Amino acid sequence: MSLYVILLSLHNIVRWAVLILGVLALIQTLQGSGAGRTITAGARRAVSSFMGSVHLQVLLGLLLFAYTGMQKIPAFADGRASFKWEHVGLGLLVAVFATLANGAARRGMTEAGRVRSAAIWTGLALLLSLLAMPWFRPLLRLFTAG
Repeated sequence: MSLYVILLSLHNIVRWAVLILGVLALIQTLQGSGAGRTITAGARRAVSSFMGSVHLQVLLGLLLFAYTGMQKIPAFADGRASFKWEHVGLGLLVAVFATLANGAARRGMTEAGRVRSAAIWTGLALLLSLLAMPWFRPLLRLFTAG
């Protein structure tokens, strides 16, 4: 089993963790945004977990991108030529938005502002992550090249 297959599989598996944790974080923050509620410790943990999974995803993606470049393996040969750069750029923006969501959940000006900002940034990060995903590739790749 090559390093490429391992990185690609881990990147694929973490994608699902990002989606699940993102949905959970969005639900938690949206529940707190109604009726001027305060952000709960559970919501902060959900947003923080989402951010951590996104950062791990970006790290794996950048390692995979560097490895494919060094080994001259075509990235996204089965997709649009521009998708490679869209995928990288959107992935980095997702990490920025998830980090902003985490910061907003911890250090907002007011309690209501904290909840609202965390929900907005989490929602934007989740939306961009959905746009960045290569839906034309296998949905689950478990340590196989094909």
